Amino acid sequence: MPTYVYKFIDSGETIEVQQAFSDDPLTEIAHPTDGVVKPVKKVFTPVGVSFKGGGFYKTDSGSSSKSSCSSATPSATPAAPAAPAAPSTPSAD
Repeated sequence: MPTYVYKFIDSGETIEVQQAFSDDPLTEIAHPTDGVVKPVKKVFTPVGVSFKGGGFYKTDSGSSSKSSCSSATPSATPAAPAAPAAPSTPSAD
């Protein structure tokens, strides 16, 4: 069940309440210290998601630089093609 944050309108204090997705937002909650029912307002907070590493942003996909995992392959000049092998001749022994 998700936890939602509500703010008491008169005092500004916040309280966390577990509710089902299908439940309507609360308009009143009993204050935890004195038990008096007081009006509340639902507080919307940003989701705490953090992306780390490369490849998560639009600007990462089109960069000309290579990522650190491709550093195992040398990026210097390409190797020259190997010369063809000379045909072997049988020896006359």
